[in-house]
Amino acid sequence: MSLTEVNVTINGKSYSEWVEPRMLLSDFIRESCGLTGTHVGCEHGVCGACTVSLDGSAVRSCLIFAVQADNREIKTVEGLASSGEMTTLQKNFVECHGLQCGFCTAGILMSITDFLEKNPQPSVKEIKETLSGHLCRCTGYDGIVKAVEKTVQDNNKEVLQRS
Repeated sequence: MSLTEVNVTINGKSYSEWVEPRMLLSDFIRESCGLTGTHVGCEHGVCGACTVSLDGSAVRSCLIFAVQADNREIKTVEGLASSGEMTTLQKNFVECHGLQCGFCTAGILMSITDFLEKNPQPSVKEIKETLSGHLCRCTGYDGIVKAVEKTVQDNNKEVLQRS
């Protein structure tokens, strides 16, 4: 099979790799770029463990071919923290025991980050609806919901302090 060149920017760093056109974006990120924070669970887009940000929107990287991401910008869980400082959401996952076993955490963090950027004042129902796009075998979504609620509260306090 012929190879196709893929050029992407992941977490601000440029990557250029030759890949088979059938290579999934999730495999490209993990195997070609060495960013193993993105996990592959079901490979059918159901579990959400492979969620990344593609041009600013959360997507399932196991449902996209790497060639479809050519010349696009990707953010993975490795790109959330800035200068070694975890985001408020990441800190609250730790504080509220939302990490559980950690396998699906990266995908959930990417989905919730996108969700909060688009909906900074969600209701608990909206948080739970967003989380319904993820399958976690640890079965404990309570800590995750609390972490998201605390992040919303922390973000509100930060906005008030700035004004």
